[in-house]
Amino acid sequence: MALKRPSALLALPTSSRTLTCNQCRALHKTTIRIPKPTPFVPDVPTFLTLIGRNLSQHASKIPSWEALFSLTSQQLRESGVEPARARRYLLWWRERFRAGITGIGGDVKEVKDGIAELRLVEVPSQRRIDAQATLTKSAGMRKMIINVTPSVSLPADPANPVKEGESEDGVPLVVIPKINVSKAQLVTGVKIVSGTAIGGTGVENVKGHQGVARLKVKEGLWEERRGHKVDGGERRKAEVRYKRRAQERKMAR
Repeated sequence: MALKRPSALLALPTSSRTLTCNQCRALHKTTIRIPKPTPFVPDVPTFLTLIGRNLSQHASKIPSWEALFSLTSQQLRESGVEPARARRYLLWWRERFRAGITGIGGDVKEVKDGIAELRLVEVPSQRRIDAQATLTKSAGMRKMIINVTPSVSLPADPANPVKEGESEDGVPLVVIPKINVSKAQLVTGVKIVSGTAIGGTGVENVKGHQGVARLKVKEGLWEERRGHKVDGGERRKAEVRYKRRAQERKMAR
């Protein structure tokens, strides 16, 4: 049902009513909140790359970070962001980011060249379950995954030499310097695997550096994949399958 205008506004002369409506529109435009870029998402191309669905091809059509969070669906359409489902997906992710909802890596603070370094460390724990030592941790300690500042290092395995500061895949090797755990930041969306490795979507463990991993910006890292319709989707599934069985019975005669 359409919303009615306030009676006080309708009582105004037409010219005053138009002026008031224009003032309301201007007020709405000025109240659009533009979230700040983050270390992992510093610009428009990175944001579009992370959310996937090939939206990175439209990066040149969105001129700035402010435009990304202020352009309307109609303006995006006029800019050439097609099809309509791509615009809806972009607007959906835009509102999620504005509300502080991100994918893996959205909360990391230490990022260099689109790569965040993760480290598995032990911290003191008062939990009863952590009182005893195990094969993968010390007594009175528990393990946690934190984000740290990366630094370049020599290759870890002298028997398998590679260029200084470069791994076999061409990504710089790192050694984590001394860590102030009290100021370290926990990372969400990751988990400890087999007691010594770091797991999670897009996480790559560094060979030769136990408990060290990288998280790189890549296409579709945050993508919400579309569902696959089977037999016409939920609404038409029964109808489609009934017609198929009827056709099979007819052909079997």
